[in-house]
Amino acid sequence: MPLQAMPTACDPSVLATIKLMSGRRIEMQRRTEKITQEAFAARVGIGARWLREIEAGNPKSRLDDHFRCAHALGLSTGHLVIPLLFMEHQRVFPRGLLEGDLSKLETVCIDAIARHNLDTLSHQLFARDADHTPDD
Repeated sequence: MPLQAMPTACDPSVLATIKLMSGRRIEMQRRTEKITQEAFAARVGIGARWLREIEAGNPKSRLDDHFRCAHALGLSTGHLVIPLLFMEHQRVFPRGLLEGDLSKLETVCIDAIARHNLDTLSHQLFARDADHTPDD
C-alpha cells in the first residue's frame, strides 16, 4: 500500500482501513506464534469464524474484539488507538504508519502525557505553596 493520507473521519473507509490493518497484524502474530485459529479463538472467547472475519479486516468487526485479540497476542494497540485519536480530532493520519511499527510513536505519546501530568501537578503544588507562604 503506498504512503498516502487517510481520508478524514467523515469517510467510513477510515475505520475499515484501521480494521483491515489490525486484522493483518493479528493474523501475522498468531501465525508467528504458530497458534491455530480455533485455539486462539477459544483463548479469546470468540468463534473461529468470527476470528477469520477479524483477521480478514471485515468492516463489521468490532473494535473491542480487535483490542482483545491484540492483547491476547501481546501486541500493542497503538495501531488502533493512535489513528482513532486522529480521526476523533478530524486530523489526517498517514496510512503508511498503519503498516509500520508504532512503538516509538506510542512512547512519544506516553511520554508527552506523563510530562503534561507532571507539569500540571507541579504547577498545582507550587501554586498551593505560594498561597501558603509565611507572613513576614
